[in-house]
Amino acid sequence: MNTFQAFRIHNDDAGYRAGIEEMSTEELTPGEVLVKVAYSSVNYKDALAGTGKGKILRRFPLNGGIDAAGYVAASTDPSFREGDAVLCTGCGLSETRDGGYAQYLRLDSKWTIPLPDGLTLREAMQLGTAGFTAALALSQMIRNGQTPDMGPIVVTGATGGVGSLAIDILTRAGFEAHAITGKVEQFDYLIGLGARQCIAREGLFWGQRPLETARWAGAIDNVGGDMLAGLTRVIGPYGNIATCGNAASIELATTVMPFIIRGLSLLGVASAGTARALRDEVWQRLAGPWKPMHLATIAAHEVDLAALPATFATMVGGRSLGRTIVRLA
Repeated sequence: MNTFQAFRIHNDDAGYRAGIEEMSTEELTPGEVLVKVAYSSVNYKDALAGTGKGKILRRFPLNGGIDAAGYVAASTDPSFREGDAVLCTGCGLSETRDGGYAQYLRLDSKWTIPLPDGLTLREAMQLGTAGFTAALALSQMIRNGQTPDMGPIVVTGATGGVGSLAIDILTRAGFEAHAITGKVEQFDYLIGLGARQCIAREGLFWGQRPLETARWAGAIDNVGGDMLAGLTRVIGPYGNIATCGNAASIELATTVMPFIIRGLSLLGVASAGTARALRDEVWQRLAGPWKPMHLATIAAHEVDLAALPATFATMVGGRSLGRTIVRLA
């Protein structure tokens, strides 16, 4: 096969670096399914990997991009035929194997998801890991007893990819969504996605007691640190906090009181290694009853491989809004 372009990340004697290179399919990490990639997306994890500001890759060199969607070009697994539309998020992409920032990639068939009815390839990457994470968080909360009649769910880091999609998905699922953000100029954006209340991060005061007056029935937290610690004090009885990010800090300073007095549950959301059966279930929901109504608004930015460094800088600098997709075809 002719060579193709890939955004490849190195870390060797010449230093940490990333950029567009020419490579062939024979150089790709192994897998049963060869995919001609149509779209990928930009996640915070991708920005950390592409800039070297986070230890994401476990081996080098690798193509970046933890998401990919495209068409099967060849397969040694009879479950997939040439021309099938497929997607993959996480599952070692841009960590232990080549990722989606390339015109071709190889996937293990066990992690290759047939594109669900109700989604285009572009929509699948408008969702990507961010949408999958938001939907997985809500799935775990519901599985642990969260219901709409318990009260509103608050989303932190609400203008980011996971946060924006979480607000839309919560609303689609019948929950009242509230938003916490440091970008007060984006309140109208969040209200447009379905947020019933927007709260400025700078104006929050959690109080000093281990338990404060309950303000929400649950939360999806993308921030960690003091934000997550504060949330534990203001979630109502038997509510759930789904934690899926650490934009502020990996630390958590709290007490056992919310857990033993109010029955609070803290649920970890690890989207990259989600079991296949649950992965299929979440994607079916995203293609059906939980499909966000505002994908075009949330994922309004589209770039090519050459624009990735500038996109990473914007995201690491905290200046991004919503989602950015990457066009490969």
